[in-house]
Amino acid sequence: MKFASLALLTSLTATTAFAPPRSLSTTTALHSTLQSPPERTAPAAGHIPEWENRPGLSPEEFMASDLSKPDLGGMWECPLTRWNSEDIDVREAQRMAKQVPGCPLEIRASEKDNAMGARYFAENREMIRSKLLEHGAIWFRGFELMKSVKGNREMHEALGLDPCLDPLHSSGLRKFASERDALYEEVNKPSLRQHYIGLHNESTAKRTAAYAAFVCFQRATEGGGRFLVADGAAILAELDAEVLEKLYNRKIRISVSNLDIPPALPGVVKEGIRGLVDVAVAPKFDMDLEMIYESDGKPGRLQAVETAESPINRHPVTGMPVWFNNAHNHARKLRDRRPCGVPEVGMTEVFYADTMEPLDLEDCMEIKRASEKHITALSMEPGDVLLVDNYRALHGRDVFQGDRFHAVTWFTWDQNEEWRGNERRIVEKNAFNQAINKMMDWLPKDFESNQN
Repeated sequence: MKFASLALLTSLTATTAFAPPRSLSTTTALHSTLQSPPERTAPAAGHIPEWENRPGLSPEEFMASDLSKPDLGGMWECPLTRWNSEDIDVREAQRMAKQVPGCPLEIRASEKDNAMGARYFAENREMIRSKLLEHGAIWFRGFELMKSVKGNREMHEALGLDPCLDPLHSSGLRKFASERDALYEEVNKPSLRQHYIGLHNESTAKRTAAYAAFVCFQRATEGGGRFLVADGAAILAELDAEVLEKLYNRKIRISVSNLDIPPALPGVVKEGIRGLVDVAVAPKFDMDLEMIYESDGKPGRLQAVETAESPINRHPVTGMPVWFNNAHNHARKLRDRRPCGVPEVGMTEVFYADTMEPLDLEDCMEIKRASEKHITALSMEPGDVLLVDNYRALHGRDVFQGDRFHAVTWFTWDQNEEWRGNERRIVEKNAFNQAINKMMDWLPKDFESNQN
């Protein structure tokens, strides 16, 4: 999520769009970083499958939509997050998590499977849905059907999945690849290709997609770009029990954006700016945010901070406790130690909810160790799809070179109307989504942050 500069905020009464900040302040050391810049190194992964160099289609071919099918642009709103995190026995939860099957399950297409096309998914629908619940993610590998937008839609319709909006639809981090097919472009922007996206559930404290189907139409032309997936149950079982109990008992809060204003401004002016952001900007993001000054210790910094949440949550269907949070992606101490291409305005932080102090380095490094041990860095090639249970598995993306085109469709609860809700797409969000996307497109290719 991106906030604009102070100059833009003062003109919000006349416009609802953002422009890119004129400059990025990078000179002040934060409480969540060391005084000298830490070394940036590429994170590890527990399993790295080999590439197979399977061919894909041309952009004109893979982007073609089936115009005979109905327009899915009026899809469901992303459902509300299903929280069930009270009274969890952390050590018992770890014992339970050690017993679950591995993630992801790989299903490789045979010649017969490919000859069946969408019928393969229709005839195996119950098996696939059952295996998804059991394993948390399924990697469909070598399928010809999903090499195009048209075929990808046939796949998820055959499985009976019901598309919904991204929980951060208005954030501008993704735009539609094919709106009528409910297909978002993944984070392929040239300005962010040198940004490592850490593990996260596609979730906020308020909204969480039930499932996702990530599809590869074109792998990175000059290398990299592996899609990352990890099992939230395996991470829970792996974490040091004392660290896990500490985080569970204290809960966490995540700041999602920064606005740096002159710290010497009078208090009444600062409060006016906070009020303006709170009223004019925050509601655009459909998140429960609190505007807090100087949480990370930087004078004059106004941060948008989510409400307190548990880092452990019970899976809505199975009831099994899993690691369910975005700390690996958002912790500043981890971002400052790996490739990062996000401007300072979009840098995030994770706090202990009870004191609003940033997570200490030791806890961050334990989250890093446990998470990255269980990452599978997928070698997704054209036609490959990763079907994800978004409450069980976390995902991310490695850096890449050249051009890359992956996409994703999010899904709501298709078998539970109460959990799905009755909200359909709020069209008014579109202008804000498009404006922020344009701001991100204005960033130079291979933008690199230099926060330290």
